[in-house]
Amino acid sequence: MAGSKDEPRLLSGGNPQIPKGYGDGPVQAYIAAMPGWKRQVGERIDAVVVREVPGVRKAVKWNSPFYGAAEGEGWFLSLHCMTKYVKVAFFKGAALQPPPPGPSKQANVRYLDIYEDSLREGGWDEARFADWVRQAAALPGEKA
Repeated sequence: MAGSKDEPRLLSGGNPQIPKGYGDGPVQAYIAAMPGWKRQVGERIDAVVVREVPGVRKAVKWNSPFYGAAEGEGWFLSLHCMTKYVKVAFFKGAALQPPPPGPSKQANVRYLDIYEDSLREGGWDEARFADWVRQAAALPGEKA
């Protein structure tokens, strides 16, 4: 049962409440606590990032996983559970070619919203996502 002593509490939209922490452990705890189909999305995102960015740096801040290319270089990607989708933030997404489709109030940020239907064959373009991850990791990261 979510919210018990053994499991993280789910916040609005089903986002897991995970204590701030650095390294793979807190990120894996977040992914394990993602509800339902969203966990599969978290696992796939994490696997792509780890594959495409050797030595990737990870953390959980503000109840969201963050990924960075190298120590001291900031963060290039984060994700967050929303009610009907998982929102992936590319902090320098406006510089990616082509940029992710989701606009932001912040000039440089672009979003990719992944819905449950996207998990069906042909619905989530993992190759495009991997390309965005490689591009984003090569740019200066955001301090957070």
